[in-house]
Amino acid sequence: MTLTQQKSFAPHDTGTLYLVPTPIGNLEDMTVRAVHTLQQVDLIAAEDTRNTQKLLNHFEITTKQISFHEHNTQARIPELLAKLVAGQSIAQVSDAGMPSISDPGKELVRAAIDAGLPVVPLPGANAATTALIASGLPPQPFMFYGFLPRKASEQRAALAALSTQPQTVIFYESPYRLAKTLTTIADVFGDREAVLARELTKKFEEFNRGTLLELADWAADNARGEFVVMVAPAPEQAPTVSDTPLRDQVLAQIAAGAKPNPAIKAVAKANGVPRQVVYNAYHELEAPDDL
Repeated sequence: MTLTQQKSFAPHDTGTLYLVPTPIGNLEDMTVRAVHTLQQVDLIAAEDTRNTQKLLNHFEITTKQISFHEHNTQARIPELLAKLVAGQSIAQVSDAGMPSISDPGKELVRAAIDAGLPVVPLPGANAATTALIASGLPPQPFMFYGFLPRKASEQRAALAALSTQPQTVIFYESPYRLAKTLTTIADVFGDREAVLARELTKKFEEFNRGTLLELADWAADNARGEFVVMVAPAPEQAPTVSDTPLRDQVLAQIAAGAKPNPAIKAVAKANGVPRQVVYNAYHELEAPDDL
C-alpha cells in the first residue's frame, strides 16, 4: 500500500465526505458542529431518510437527503463518489450513533479513500463507549465486537475466539435474542461478571449488573429496547509449567505454524519465565549470569 496523507482542512478541489454522529436517544446530545455540518453540506446520505428527517426538522435543517443503507450500498457508491469528485460535500449519517459502527458506512469511506477524496469524522454519540464508562468494568483496554452472528455454530465459534480476551468485551444485541445470547456467552466464557445497558440517554436509561446467567434470567422476562452487553475480561490463569524442555516447546509451536518470536513469547508466558530465558534455550545460548 502506498503511503498517503490527508490534510482534512486544507483546500480541496473536490467535495468532502463528513461522517456525522447523531444522538442515540437524547436529541440534546447533537453537537453544534454536527448541526452546522448538516446545514452546510450539499447532501446528506442517510440510513433511513424518514428517521433522519425528524432530526433535521428538530434542528431546522433543510439540506436535501439521499438514502444510503445496506441494501443499496453498491448502487449508491458510484453516484456519491461522482458528486464528491464534482465538488459537492456529503454528510453521512446512520439512524443513531456513529456511521460504520454496526451501521452502514464503511464501504463508502473505503471507496472515498481509494478515490483520493477527503474523509472527515466528527466526534459524537456512541452507545458502546457511553455504556462502558458507567459499567464499572475495566474500561481499558476493551474490545468492541458489535452484533454476534445469528447462526448458532458461527456464534459459538466467534465466542470461542473471544473467550480468553484479557479485556472487557462489548456486544450489541436485540431484546428478542438477549436471554439466549447471554446463556450462550456464559456457556462459552463461564459465568462471568457482566453489565447490560439499555435505553441509553433516554428517560428510562438502565444498567443491570450481575453474572451472565443472572442477567439471562432477568432478560427472559424484562428485555425491552436495544442493549449494550459488556462482559468482564477473562480471569488470569496461572502459568502451567511443562516438563517438556523450553526449546522443544518452541519447536512444537513452530511446527504448528507459529513464527519463532511469537512462539518464544507464548512459551515464556505459559511457563512463567522471562522471554530471554526461552530465547536462549531456543537458540541454545548460555543464559546470562543475572538470570
